[in-house]
Amino acid sequence: MNILLVNPPNVGRSIPEEEYGLTSIKRIFRGEPLGLETLAGNLLGHRVEILDLKVEPLSSLVPRLRSLTPDIVGITAMTCEANAALAIAATVKSTLPSATTVIGGGHASNDPAYFNQEQVDFICVGLGKLAFRELVDAIEQGRKEPGVPGIAQVVPGEALRFEPRVPTRRDLVEECPPRYDLVAKYRPEYVLSAGAGGGFRVGAVVSAYGCPYQCTFCSIENMTHGQYLLHEPEIVARDLRLLGGDVPVVRLVDANSFAKSRESRLLARHLAEQGLQRRFIADVRADTVVRTPSLLAEWAEIGLGFVVIGFESVDDQELRSVNKQSTVDTYREAIRILHELRIKIIGDFIISPQYTHAEFDALERFIEQEAIDLPIVTVMTPLPGTVLHRQMREEILVHDLDYYTLTNAVTPLRLPAEGFYTRYARLMTTNHAQAKL
Repeated sequence: MNILLVNPPNVGRSIPEEEYGLTSIKRIFRGEPLGLETLAGNLLGHRVEILDLKVEPLSSLVPRLRSLTPDIVGITAMTCEANAALAIAATVKSTLPSATTVIGGGHASNDPAYFNQEQVDFICVGLGKLAFRELVDAIEQGRKEPGVPGIAQVVPGEALRFEPRVPTRRDLVEECPPRYDLVAKYRPEYVLSAGAGGGFRVGAVVSAYGCPYQCTFCSIENMTHGQYLLHEPEIVARDLRLLGGDVPVVRLVDANSFAKSRESRLLARHLAEQGLQRRFIADVRADTVVRTPSLLAEWAEIGLGFVVIGFESVDDQELRSVNKQSTVDTYREAIRILHELRIKIIGDFIISPQYTHAEFDALERFIEQEAIDLPIVTVMTPLPGTVLHRQMREEILVHDLDYYTLTNAVTPLRLPAEGFYTRYARLMTTNHAQAKL
């Protein structure tokens, strides 16, 4: 069968830009659609193409549909892309009425009922590498009701009914690598902008899925039903080779890198033995850095150049409120260790819509005093499916998911709106202008 996998365009809307003309709150990273590349890896025997509409114009969709005439179109979507995914599915149905449409990704895994609409045939809930292949097989066999765990079949006018899928190592289908070749023509566009330091191309290799922590704002848990599944070192090494040595920086896709210290040391040593040193980016918790500084030093020796740390807040009470299970003192110690190791810090911070000027001032001081190399600041957003969304459901003022880009306040502000967004824009402008990676 012919299968087209689609990465939706950047269509998120901006309140600060629309209402106050503040244009400095911009995307600084365009990553590859690794989820689609991973799905494609387990579709041997079929003709598969990836259309990245974050690189190509939306007008390229219909010509690609007509040239490939796909039997199945799979669409991935984060929350702010959910409406775009539905629009793409509608275009597919109007262009090729017989094509089967499947939507998966972050939002589908957290709020599958949102896609219970007539232009959608199936919804992939959670990890899809094996589930999607099982669905493809069922469609090819002509089964009207596939009955695949983790796949919800849309029946117009009826509530979704499906069997949840709790992933195991079998769902990783490790013997089938991602199809990096399907995005080769887009590769020069996958970059991290680095302020005054310029920018560089970034590739991605999955080293683990899921996260054992339960921060209230995070949507990762529903992707894996709380499981934390690591790839074997040989698999990570294989994928690094396939990605190729011409990609200067590689992000290890793992929300909780190095949390399992024994396995992380084995991986570092295996990569070193295989001559696969790269300039790595890894997402790391601050307490992991403090607990195992020698592990970070070992990784630095094979090229760990950047870590992404979700600081979220510089106030212990706020950290407790989102179940972060960390402290500001831990953050300061982790930063000290990373500076000593000459590992650059990309710091994720979340500002609350309830911030006053005092909280903005405290955040600015922390970023400056601790010399965070690239601060990335987002606005606390109760994403559907998260604990935070259940806690704040009645406070939400903005329900249009196009605004759920993590740069808009969708709950009440304490400061006047223009003042809040002006402070936010100043943070972004100053931090990114001074960033040097």
